[in-house]
Amino acid sequence: MNSNVENLPPHVLRLVYKEVSALAADPPEGIKIYPSDEDITELHTAIEGPEGTPFAGGIFRMRLVLGKDFPAVPPKGYFLTKIFHPNVGHKGEICVNVLKRDWKAELGIRHVLLTIKCLLIHPNPESALNEEAGRLLLEDYAEYESRARLLTEIHAMGGPGGTSGAHQDPNDGPQPKKHAGDPMKRAGPSAAAVPAALGNGANGASTTTSSSSSTNNVAGKKKADKKRALRRL
Repeated sequence: MNSNVENLPPHVLRLVYKEVSALAADPPEGIKIYPSDEDITELHTAIEGPEGTPFAGGIFRMRLVLGKDFPAVPPKGYFLTKIFHPNVGHKGEICVNVLKRDWKAELGIRHVLLTIKCLLIHPNPESALNEEAGRLLLEDYAEYESRARLLTEIHAMGGPGGTSGAHQDPNDGPQPKKHAGDPMKRAGPSAAAVPAALGNGANGASTTTSSSSSTNNVAGKKKADKKRALRRL
């Protein structure tokens, strides 16, 4: 969406800037605020999934957009993190009464953020944008909880094999084997094979020596026989 900074009157911009600064300095519990210096009319936040809900342990990014008629008209809220919730549409749009008929100009942004967090605890299937989630909430809570928790693990927590935008730790992934630098283990034959090879060599040398000795004995015998034959002559 385009910025509405130029469309809002100066006194409204001052009020918005004051409230956003206060929220950033002292945010509601479980909510972080990321104001933009360039566009105060678009507020990014992160909401922790409340304990005891299928969203527990997840971090859900969201944004509030202040229109040109704010605060007479409520801001529009969008979940940037995918979530399985009756009151959140497939494009992240949020349906909650405080952003519609129950809106009052004096409520302020803090009230909106707290209401959206409460919506994670108490969904309202009667005003469902996600009809499937609303139906399961009423008819099969176990299935609703299972679906909501699965999407939380995948999109808000990283999930198995996923990081959900988190930086990968350099220690993650395959590591070099501990013996990679050991030449004895890189060479191929096992260490046990080395003594065997040496033993074979020793046996070979011994066999050669024995063969040589046997040859010498035969030659000596022939020489002695020749001498005896000469004596008989």
